[in-house]
Amino acid sequence: MEPFRPQYHFSPAKNWMNDPNGMVFYEGEYHLFYQYNPAGDKWGHMSWGHAVSPDMVHWTHLPLALPEADNVMIFSGSAVVDWKNSSGFGKDGKPPLIAVYTGFRTTDRVQFQCIAYSNDKGRTWTKYSGNPVIDINSTDFRDPKVQWHEATRRWIMTVSLSAEHKVRFYGSDNLKAWTLLSEFGPAGATGGVWECPDLFELALPGTNDKRWVLAVNMNPGSVAGGSGGQYFVGHFDGTRFVADRDSVIPPTSRRSPSASALWFDYGPDYYAAVSWSDVPASDGRRLWLGWMSNWDYGGDVPTSPWRSAMSIPRDVGLRRTADGIRLVQKPVREMESLRDRHFAFKGGDLSEANAWLKERHVEGDQLELMVEFEAQSSGTEGVKVVKGDREATVIGVDRQRGQAFVDRRQSGNVRFHRKFSGLYEAPLPVRDVRVKLHVFVDASSVEVFVNDGERVFTSLVFPSAASRGVEFFGSATSSKITALDVWTLKSIWR
Repeated sequence: MEPFRPQYHFSPAKNWMNDPNGMVFYEGEYHLFYQYNPAGDKWGHMSWGHAVSPDMVHWTHLPLALPEADNVMIFSGSAVVDWKNSSGFGKDGKPPLIAVYTGFRTTDRVQFQCIAYSNDKGRTWTKYSGNPVIDINSTDFRDPKVQWHEATRRWIMTVSLSAEHKVRFYGSDNLKAWTLLSEFGPAGATGGVWECPDLFELALPGTNDKRWVLAVNMNPGSVAGGSGGQYFVGHFDGTRFVADRDSVIPPTSRRSPSASALWFDYGPDYYAAVSWSDVPASDGRRLWLGWMSNWDYGGDVPTSPWRSAMSIPRDVGLRRTADGIRLVQKPVREMESLRDRHFAFKGGDLSEANAWLKERHVEGDQLELMVEFEAQSSGTEGVKVVKGDREATVIGVDRQRGQAFVDRRQSGNVRFHRKFSGLYEAPLPVRDVRVKLHVFVDASSVEVFVNDGERVFTSLVFPSAASRGVEFFGSATSSKITALDVWTLKSIWR
């Protein structure tokens, strides 16, 4: 029995997993590599595990891709299709896949950047005999994200100087010889080490305007405690990244350090988010996912024989808001393929909605729920999921305070680690506007997209087996639901 095994999130069959790595699309397959310990369910012996999918939803496990060897662990990194065979590793006129990763030498803890190549769609890999390709003799230099930059016709590597709260940019013609271009940081939140950076360009909907997004994951000191991810919006010219002024919030004595950053997830369990390379231009989306856990307690979660899962994949975009240009996220449309039984409520007050839930036996731990609350100026309202007699995960908005929140303090087993129990909040102008909650429940996780992805919360939960209920809460007289859809979701493993 594996009561907490996710049914539609990627998880390894057994053992420890953390950061997603090497995410690349090639010949109809999304590749997901990931930090993996082939020897046990705690962090160690880091290697790259591997899975492929036609749709980012249904996964096929493949053998270990890059194993630890010769006292060098395989830390996080990225992968690209070398379309023009600039590396010279291609064969028979076909482009090679190139993995770019951090080597961690266990004898002296020095971290350096390496490459490996594959000529069989990522099934087998050869480490480059000239590794490392960059070595600055540092113990805090990791997580290279590589991309082709068309305007300057070269490869760009975005990599973190983790202890200095900096990101470095390198350039290369062939993925083997790299030149330092510039640095960014410190900026934003600097309460922990900077890791797993990503850099990508997004269009502003309805305009010809574009911006670059620099995502930087940080541990500890994130907005929800422990590990989390911040981002900067700005311009990148192929050499340096310059953040827009309204994307860097100056810290003040009255503001907590975590309030001086833009966060891409306000829950405690979304880390090391990184995007897929080489998604076809005809698709046009920027797609990413993150490790669904937190370094505070990731090694202690009550699961066996595996530890950790990935978030659902997300489609990332930009939106112009009163505060400036901000990141928005939504579940990828491919998730809709999992929808099974559908329940639709025509609208009404909370007592009518809750009576309808009971009447139709709407409950479970594999659900997708979309609810819209009518505009009002005050009060707290929302939905409780995986609810039992004495436990529930509470999702909602506080209109008066202008906050969206997820509360897992009574979500089930919260005692396995002192830092697990918590209430997580995100500032959001919700007075006098309709509020939309889009919620995914899966065995041991709850993911919430508020107001079309303006705020996102990812949280692990470990409820009792009997806690499967759904219930709305709010003001009995003024809270009204204008639209409600619930689906049960199919397992990806059957």
